[in-house]
Amino acid sequence: MLKKVINISIIVLIISLFSSCSSYQKLLKSEDDALKYEKAISYYNDGNYYKALQLFDQLVTVYRGTSKAEKIYYYYANCYYQQKDYVLANYYFNRYAKNYPKSPLTEECYFMAAYCKFLDSPAYNLDQESTYDAIKELQLFVNRYPNSDRVEECNKYLDILRDKLEKKDYNIAKLYYNMSEYKSAICAFNNLLKTYPDSKHKEEILLYLMKTYYYYANNSITSKKKSRYQSAEDAYNSLITLFPTTKYIKSANTIHNNILKELKQL
Repeated sequence: MLKKVINISIIVLIISLFSSCSSYQKLLKSEDDALKYEKAISYYNDGNYYKALQLFDQLVTVYRGTSKAEKIYYYYANCYYQQKDYVLANYYFNRYAKNYPKSPLTEECYFMAAYCKFLDSPAYNLDQESTYDAIKELQLFVNRYPNSDRVEECNKYLDILRDKLEKKDYNIAKLYYNMSEYKSAICAFNNLLKTYPDSKHKEEILLYLMKTYYYYANNSITSKKKSRYQSAEDAYNSLITLFPTTKYIKSANTIHNNILKELKQL
């Protein structure tokens, strides 16, 4: 008996789904734009963003230049956001803000456009073009609305993105070091210090820089050794000055003693 009831329930559900799909397809083909608008809003409010988007897609052109167009553009952008299509959501939020600069939703749309860029930023080991774009848009929002309640949130996202870029650059520098590409590693570590002066990796960077200069000097021709050993010692001095209780003191002192020995022999 129970099995029969379950089977009947499944059949009813399938019929209901087909009926629903059929009704929706008829709605898409309908020329009743007022009904489409009403249903699109209803689907949107129910969280059915896929169906809402299909209807809004048809209505954008129909209601262009009317009082309903502004609302449709906002819903249209947010449907893409809710479906995690951050590229198109960014585009349409920006488009809304530019088309309706005096709207009370303009600030929110500029923020959402920048936030979509943030969400679209990939893992640190991938190409970071989207990350740079996200930083640009978030900073532009802060500059445009310096008194906005969203500024603190934007700054948090900016810190996350900059940390990601730093992590990528730091790992590239270490990769050069591990591959014994000392000239490239020196350039990469020095750029890290210039680009991220307050880096949380600064202690490690200075240690790596000292070691890199030391190994680079070891593999250099005699005329180049002195200046490169001296650069290694400068990195050591910076490390000890900035981090007098560094956890790398033992390793740093060992390399430093070797540097001094080499300098005495030149």
